[in-house]
Amino acid sequence: MTLQQEIVGNAMQMAVVSLHPGQTVYCEAGKFLFKTTNVTMETRLTGPSNGQQPQGGSTPGGGSGGMGGMLRQAMGTAMQVGQRVLAGESIAFQYFTSQGGEGTVGFAGVLPGEMRALELDGTRAWFAEKDAFVAAESTVDFGIAFQGGRTGMKGGEGFVLEKFTGHGTVIIAGAGNFIDLNPADFGGRIEVDTGCVVAFEEGIEYGVQRVGGLNRQGLMNAVFGGEGLSLATLEGNGRVILQSLTIESLANALKKAQGGDKQGPTGGLFSTNAG
Repeated sequence: MTLQQEIVGNAMQMAVVSLHPGQTVYCEAGKFLFKTTNVTMETRLTGPSNGQQPQGGSTPGGGSGGMGGMLRQAMGTAMQVGQRVLAGESIAFQYFTSQGGEGTVGFAGVLPGEMRALELDGTRAWFAEKDAFVAAESTVDFGIAFQGGRTGMKGGEGFVLEKFTGHGTVIIAGAGNFIDLNPADFGGRIEVDTGCVVAFEEGIEYGVQRVGGLNRQGLMNAVFGGEGLSLATLEGNGRVILQSLTIESLANALKKAQGGDKQGPTGGLFSTNAG
């Protein structure tokens, strides 16, 4: 059943979701805005892959129930929560189900910017930056994808990505305005500020490279260019979504407005995030 949703607003968009009777949508804790009274709300530690099992469903004689089943379910929950903690994500999800008729739920991101509804058909996963996830149908699985250590440490978005698989609609949010690109239209590869990557399809290879060589121009780029030492690289044939505003630039602008600009005249390599 397709998720009926409408993204409204301009500078700070929100997603208004219409639910059929019995249909469920879930969101990361803190992304919920409003709901109609016939929509129930339940908070769980599990994603939909193992969070839809009946409560108290132990069966005599073992099988998938009993103490063994409860232990496996508890271990699965602990692994999911542990991954999300390592990724800096919310440890809980909120589930909304319409009862006795059609219902409406509203969601939003946490930064001024756009939202986008992605349709998954089961053939390709989607990957997104941390905190991009807003809400999804219960038929979409939310997971954490760990990047290689060297790539992650050099990338401004950390070493983890959100991963969405399954069938259905997932709604993501970012900062500023979005642009959709395909690296195949630009010779197969694009280089991007590490903070501008919002999401990309499975099949796109994500990496991080140093800005220039260890020479005079490379050092000039790093020190005065405002990009630091690294750029993100995206290669392949698939959809990529970029954002025009990075969290770091927003934070620096707010600090400057409050008289606490830590970027200094050079920016780039010598900028800090300290308060």
